[in-house]
Amino acid sequence: MTGVDCLPQPSTVRLVMREYEADVTVAEKTTVADGVASLLLREVGGHPLPEWEPGAHIDLVMPSGLVRQYSLCGDPADRGSWRIAVLREPEGQSRGGSIYVHDSIEPGTTLRIRGPRNHFRLAPAANYVFVAGGIGITPILAMVAEAEAAGASWRIVYGGRSIHSMAFLDELSTHGDRVDIWPQDQRGLIDLDATVGSAQPDTLVYCCGPTGLLKAVEQHCASWPLDALRVERFTSSIGEVEHLENRPIEVELAQQGMTVTVPADRSVLEALEEQGLPVMSSCRSGMCGTCETPVLSGIPEHRDDVLTHEERESNEYMMICVSRCRGDKLVLDI
Repeated sequence: MTGVDCLPQPSTVRLVMREYEADVTVAEKTTVADGVASLLLREVGGHPLPEWEPGAHIDLVMPSGLVRQYSLCGDPADRGSWRIAVLREPEGQSRGGSIYVHDSIEPGTTLRIRGPRNHFRLAPAANYVFVAGGIGITPILAMVAEAEAAGASWRIVYGGRSIHSMAFLDELSTHGDRVDIWPQDQRGLIDLDATVGSAQPDTLVYCCGPTGLLKAVEQHCASWPLDALRVERFTSSIGEVEHLENRPIEVELAQQGMTVTVPADRSVLEALEEQGLPVMSSCRSGMCGTCETPVLSGIPEHRDDVLTHEERESNEYMMICVSRCRGDKLVLDI
């Protein structure tokens, strides 16, 4: 090996609005279930990747500029690589990201990533119940490992269309009867009474999966203590809530020393962009947490799927892509 071979490769890493961003190479692409591809990502220069905690996700930036969010599902202790898994959405339902990953990405492909960010953290508890549906296993996988390492009591019910469509069964199989595999074609819909049960002291429920599963689990846990249930969604719930009227509001930007009027037909994010102010965003539907912004004054009208009940009550942050103001004015730390 020559001396040139030993030189470190140049870094593509930069911090954007306090967030890590870098080019990564697809080191491996593996089929882990029917319609599910796993990608192993490494920074192109071989530099260590940032630390992350179970529940974290990253932005994957396609060459076309398309941005999609995927949960990290590898080992948080591995600073050399990140693993994600992507379900191929059916034709007509995909927004382009999953089709590109499955059809166009191969080992050696270079992609841009941002993150990680985490609004689905595993809070300390004595007991956990994990409920995963389909590709919703991805954030749960690392949570199971963390709960095990912490010595907590835990169990998981993992549902899918069929055994063949369910990823990472081999990794979960090492945990024995604490894992309840629930293929719908063999067992029907998950029996939440039998698997989740009733509210127990010091118990948190973490659920990720399709909308139908989330609604069923939310209904089942409606009488549990606030924030005992933590969910992560694939799609925004903003269209499912009671219609909220948009009114014009004033937004003061403390760092900029200026005030922006946000019309009724614009989000706060859009109004700031129209003023030429660079604000990081991604999903624009209140799901990813990229545009989370500190609130210095005023009461936000929260419409996101990111903040917990406790976080909403504190009114310290808001997602400016969807949330507005209960009054006439907000002061933001921008």
